[in-house]
Amino acid sequence: QLQLVESGGGLVQPGGSLRLSCAASAFTTHSFAISWFRQAPGKEREGVSCISSFGGVTNYADSVKGRFTISRDNAKNTVYLQMNSLKPADTASYYCAADPRYDYCSAYETRDNSYWGQGTQVSVSS
Repeated sequence: QLQLVESGGGLVQPGGSLRLSCAASAFTTHSFAISWFRQAPGKEREGVSCISSFGGVTNYADSVKGRFTISRDNAKNTVYLQMNSLKPADTASYYCAADPRYDYCSAYETRDNSYWGQGTQVSVSS
């Protein structure tokens, strides 16, 4: 069973940066696409980004394009979300997700995922 653990969240001032990590306990022979989602209080969960199994394809929500960068290091079983130029609107709990059915990122925002991390809180405030 795949375990996903997010880390790297915290409190940062507007314009600051954070790098989130999504560490997998183990990958199978064929790695999965990894997606990042976020959910703010009182709002529905939204897709943030996705990276394909070997990193060749990345997707971003319009709200984060140009500011966030997703990457992966399969040797370390870890996916990263580098978040720059953070805004108060980025405040949310961030989750990574995966599913053995998906090694691609098409429609990542709406498809179901079997594995979810526990979440890490990102707060952007002065």
